[in-house]
Amino acid sequence: MDKVFLRSLQIPLLMLDLFLLNGLFLVTQHAIPDPVQAQWLSPRSQYWLLLNVSWAFASWLGQLYSYQHLLVFRRFLQVTCRLYLAWAFFVLVTAFLLRTTLPLAREFMYFTILSFALALLGARGFYLLLRVWVRTTGTMKRRVLILGYNKVAEKLAAYLEAEEFNVRVECIVDDVRPAAAPANHVVVPGLGEALSLARELRVTEIYSTIMPENNALVYDMMQQADQDLIRFRFVPDFATFINRPVHVDYLYELPILSIRKEPLQQVANKFAKRLFDVVISLGATLFILSWLVPLLGVLIKLESPGPILFRQLRSGLHNQPFYCLKFRSMAVNHESNTRQATRQDARVTRLGRFLRKTSLDEFPQFLNVLLGQMSIVGPRPHMLRHTLEYSSVEDQYMIRQFLKPGITGWAQVNGYRGEISTLRHIQKRVEYDLWYLENWRLSLDVKIMFRTAYNVFRGEENAY
Repeated sequence: MDKVFLRSLQIPLLMLDLFLLNGLFLVTQHAIPDPVQAQWLSPRSQYWLLLNVSWAFASWLGQLYSYQHLLVFRRFLQVTCRLYLAWAFFVLVTAFLLRTTLPLAREFMYFTILSFALALLGARGFYLLLRVWVRTTGTMKRRVLILGYNKVAEKLAAYLEAEEFNVRVECIVDDVRPAAAPANHVVVPGLGEALSLARELRVTEIYSTIMPENNALVYDMMQQADQDLIRFRFVPDFATFINRPVHVDYLYELPILSIRKEPLQQVANKFAKRLFDVVISLGATLFILSWLVPLLGVLIKLESPGPILFRQLRSGLHNQPFYCLKFRSMAVNHESNTRQATRQDARVTRLGRFLRKTSLDEFPQFLNVLLGQMSIVGPRPHMLRHTLEYSSVEDQYMIRQFLKPGITGWAQVNGYRGEISTLRHIQKRVEYDLWYLENWRLSLDVKIMFRTAYNVFRGEENAY
């Protein structure tokens, strides 16, 4: 489906869900009268605010109305179900914890929450009908003709019909009919007759996998297509030298190709991430570290001699070394800068095991964030020796250094933290870190923070 059309549905779908939520609240309010006289800060008014704010926040955090989710109906429905369950659980737990200040009848709460589930299913059914209408409406159908039969053309046809469901590939045109014709598409010989065929089939777009420098006829066809009101597009094949997606930007009229997108190269995104880091770290420093440092400092000193904080040189942004801070969790030893902590490591103190298990040992790194050496979320920094070792066995390892290292990261919340004992461990960490690099958004940082906190309370097998 057209991206602009899908994105134009994002706010209406959000507004539809909120309209249904508030409509059901009013119906329930009328069906189950409130014994407390109506006032703007009554328990039901507060509950109404909780319902709306928590659904809006959950939708934003889970990217419910994003283009990627709206594109595939099954995915949209699955995300809706997951977010609804999380939202309902949060609302019920919050209402229970605040039951003294937010006294509500159980049937009132249960009815609003359960009826919203049915309303969401109805809204998703409406969206499905809208998709079917767009697919079947002739005025919105895009008919495509592809020039050149090759691997790029095969991929293009498959991608267009899978991703853009109001597209129909009418045929592929080439000078030579292939020996084995594709199962799903017709290959018609004769590039010279492509425009006549396009007019006959009422084609709206032509995609050429043949470049003008390889066939001068393509250039003439491009000019004539404008006269026939047919959109003409080129699909270059970069697979001969880059076997991965490329991203195109423009410097005035010059196209600039890059092998990855980096949202944090944009000044606005850099500023937003840094502001987020400073606000969270300042709060953690003032309200947690201010009492945690002296408390743990006394306990660390009582258990073993040595400093309270452990300072270790690690690789930072652009591979610049910095001193990473941690609460000391080991007895002072000569291997701390060369050897990883392992399961049942004899160097780890009893208090240290608790600190490492709960990730409390990482809290001083909020100071590294305030100093600009780290970020709340990013690739975990490694010892200098390990950076050299891992970069020699994993080609893409150093790309992680385009980002500031983080207290937590996308790899860590997906289970890749702690000891690195096999090549696969570092490869998976790099894979997740590079995905984060290319897909960063502020809501993703918030999501990773919440998942990190959840994992700490749940307990992690690799935290030792």
